[in-house]
Amino acid sequence: MRLDRLAQESAERALDALFAGPLPEALGRSLAENDVLERVAAELPAEELAQRLVASPAFRRALKEMLLLPEVRSALTSQATGFGEEVAVAFRRRSRTLDELVEARARRLLDRKPPVETARFGGLATRGAGLVLDAALAQLGYLVAVASIALVLALAGGLGPGWLDASLAGTGWFLAIGAYFVAFWSTTGQTPGMRALRVRVVGPLGRPPSAPRSLVRFIGLILAIVLLFVGFLPVLFDDRRRGLHDFLSGTVVVDG
Repeated sequence: MRLDRLAQESAERALDALFAGPLPEALGRSLAENDVLERVAAELPAEELAQRLVASPAFRRALKEMLLLPEVRSALTSQATGFGEEVAVAFRRRSRTLDELVEARARRLLDRKPPVETARFGGLATRGAGLVLDAALAQLGYLVAVASIALVLALAGGLGPGWLDASLAGTGWFLAIGAYFVAFWSTTGQTPGMRALRVRVVGPLGRPPSAPRSLVRFIGLILAIVLLFVGFLPVLFDDRRRGLHDFLSGTVVVDG
């Protein structure tokens, strides 16, 4: 033990004497003159260095802590919300412009003067875009419901003949789609698609239509579609931009 301690002390004194001399300065000059650091860095590509940095636990921990900061989360949320709102505003503006353009061309074909006030009523392009969005949402909800019911029935051994399944599916689809539109029209006056386009349906008194009136409007909407969409053409020529389903139910679509 004493010999080991003496050897260690001798080595420490030798190193102290070595570093107290000109060796460190000479080593630094040699590294600088021969570009040793540059050559070492060149041997490691920047991409590899970046991958090592990103893969390091310290970097991941620091990134996680930064993303969990309230200020960062608030900034990311506001940025995403702001971008979504900008897209929605641009889409609504484009649909309004298309409303005016399509209506103006249709009226020129029939040599009819443009109406005095149509800006506050939903045009063909705006209503069409909202209808497409609503159809997609309603269909998605229906498919989810049908898949859930089918799973339960499959566990119970099935429902019955194939024709019965098809009949029930068709009837269920009509009822589900009808319930979607009638429920939204009669409660808030807006389906999700109409809300996205900032339009709403109102009755004669300027309020959301009643459930019976909304049901009549839905039946008229189906007729307008079944007639190869001819039922939507009156929107281009009527001063209040009403379609077949609006005439049948006494409703009108306004901005809002």
